[in-house]
Amino acid sequence: MDPLVSTQWLADEIGASDLRIVDASAFLPEQKRNPALEYEACHIPGAVFMDLANLVDTTAPVPNTLPSAEKFASRMQSLGLGDGSRIVLYDDSPVKSATRAWFMLTMFGAQNVALLDGGIAKWKAEGRPCAQGRETLRHRHFTVWSDESHVRSKADVLRNLKDRREQVIDARGAGRFTGEQKETNPALASGHIPASRNVPYASLFRPDGTWKSADEIRTLFDKAGVDLSRPLISSCGSGMTANVLIFALHLIGKDDVSLYDGSWSEWGADPATPKETGPQPAVQPA
Repeated sequence: MDPLVSTQWLADEIGASDLRIVDASAFLPEQKRNPALEYEACHIPGAVFMDLANLVDTTAPVPNTLPSAEKFASRMQSLGLGDGSRIVLYDDSPVKSATRAWFMLTMFGAQNVALLDGGIAKWKAEGRPCAQGRETLRHRHFTVWSDESHVRSKADVLRNLKDRREQVIDARGAGRFTGEQKETNPALASGHIPASRNVPYASLFRPDGTWKSADEIRTLFDKAGVDLSRPLISSCGSGMTANVLIFALHLIGKDDVSLYDGSWSEWGADPATPKETGPQPAVQPA
């Protein structure tokens, strides 16, 4: 299964015994939307709802922190997602939250995970059927396993400021990156991690919500001054849209990319961390 599948592909595969469809919609508080209610009102037939807001480590000091492997496996089993499943994720979220679900599933050992190109918005625009209510599937075994080699902590990012082994990329919009747009949380400083490059996650999509081509994705990173020959750390506001960049890079065959899970929610709240404001330095022509 390709990492990105079309609505027609999914329509043709619905009903396959190993296929699991997952609505992984999640919203920021200011968006004032309820993903569970929206799922119950209209979801792709057979889809289960993955509650990303509660799939976190509630003991962590930073919100939206990755859960333990045990908690994740237990939740997946209760959804009917297990070893050997082909999992197709979608969302209807402005922050493209299905990429967060994709990152977690692959980190915690799922082998065959894809995103639906265009999400449920494209599905509905094409007049395809919606189901109502909640779907329940038989519990399946999901092996407890975790590979944290692609997760970075604040300490890792601080250390990287000195050795520069990895290049930091920031998925937030340009205004938040430069500091011209203030953070909605008054406890957070404005600006960005020093020496990071800005690739706003929204720039990776076409107007209809489908992903841009591999060549277009490469061009966006190149224009932002991202050196694709180097390992990367992806950051954002709260660890959500950073996964959009990670998935986009996966689409062009680049997988030495890690998630700074705390992102600006952690970095911007700490008065001791160094911060920069203003635009990133211009890219020098080759």
